[in-house]
Amino acid sequence: MHETGLSEAIVAAAVRRAAGRRVTGLRVHVGGHPVDPEVVAQGIQLAAAGTVAADATVDLVLEPMTVTCHECGRSGPVDDHLAMVACPGCGGVNIEVTGSDDVVLESITVNSGVREPA
Repeated sequence: MHETGLSEAIVAAAVRRAAGRRVTGLRVHVGGHPVDPEVVAQGIQLAAAGTVAADATVDLVLEPMTVTCHECGRSGPVDDHLAMVACPGCGGVNIEVTGSDDVVLESITVNSGVREPA
């Protein structure tokens, strides 16, 4: 599942940045392909179990790509994978998909006074 690998990579990056400090919050910007925010948040919680990021709050900022149809002129956010193949309005395949598909760990909140044992 795409969200599982994504969640594991987010937690790994947060743990590296934390350098042994307890992580209490994560803010993650997810661009591009549609993802289920609940699945990603739950995946992060599962991946964080047993790490310094266990029980951290997760703030997901989702920025979907945009699809523009050159046949009917419709333009809007990509809200499912089919919209990246054909226009959700007319079904035309002469579409353009724009936007960033980057995933960025924008910030972590740490308990700076306490280091976890290794």
